[in-house]
Amino acid sequence: MAYETIVPVGTLQKSAQTYQKELIIMPVIAAKETLQHMTARPNTRGKRTVGQLGGDFEIAPYKSKRKSEGAFTITPRTLETFLGNAAKDFDPNEVWDTVYGSMVTRGESLKNVDIAKQILFYAAGLLGKKLNMSVWKAKRNADGDTTDTLFNGFDTITDTEIAAGNISVAKKNFMELETLNDQNAVDLLKSLYWASAAELQGERVKMYMSFDQYRHYLQDYQSTVGATPYNQQYKKTFLEGSDGKCELVPLVSKSGSDFIHISPKSNMLYGYGNGSSSKEHIGIGKYASFVLTLEAAMYFGCEFESISPERLMVAKVAAAAAE
Repeated sequence: MAYETIVPVGTLQKSAQTYQKELIIMPVIAAKETLQHMTARPNTRGKRTVGQLGGDFEIAPYKSKRKSEGAFTITPRTLETFLGNAAKDFDPNEVWDTVYGSMVTRGESLKNVDIAKQILFYAAGLLGKKLNMSVWKAKRNADGDTTDTLFNGFDTITDTEIAAGNISVAKKNFMELETLNDQNAVDLLKSLYWASAAELQGERVKMYMSFDQYRHYLQDYQSTVGATPYNQQYKKTFLEGSDGKCELVPLVSKSGSDFIHISPKSNMLYGYGNGSSSKEHIGIGKYASFVLTLEAAMYFGCEFESISPERLMVAKVAAAAAE
């Protein structure tokens, strides 16, 4: 029996070329469950210096010769992205079944669908799902073979800064919390927020946490507050007592994390190449009979713009006791 490929390799290669930039950005878009709460720095390849501007400048009673002493300073940090790649052989017939098996499109309407584009975007989306789950826990290892080893995630960066003494109780950007449960979560999370710098409490921030920690907060809040006029729904978007300035952000990607972070969205940076480098590409190759090879390469990395207490507060949560 003759073997017939539903999607010719030439069609896929042409589609990859046509949608090249869209496809390279697609993994970032697919990771939006986490990245929507952070700030993008596109066109970042390798290292980019970021940081916080500091210094003192204020108005005082008029003097013709008034002149302030001291200079403005920048506390630099480095947002570093790393080039990663992936290659996977696939049977286009099987991919067809995977992509269209869950779609309502049937019959004649299939003729109007760009099959090649759907297959390529589906594959790029799978890369994005892995990226989403690595944003916090990734730890750079140049010899690694997973997304978790491509770059340093926010929790890994946090561990490094704690070890260096740059995130600490003395620096006023760190505290330790006991294990959250259904009876103490509200008080503990409020105590964390109130322990943060006044400047941090004065702006809109996000409290990044796991879904387990968030559920403890919901359970505790419901049992503590009960049926009151302002408690109209189980879901809570903002921390009680923050005047709507501290958004609760539970993330699947935070599962298993030891840390809760409070920071404005603008301080949580992620960089990617945006398809502006010749090293980044998504393409289709044919190196063996009956199978095609999907190839992808892109830059990605993340970093805090600043770890000063005015921009970041971190809590390390004690592990639950073994049952």
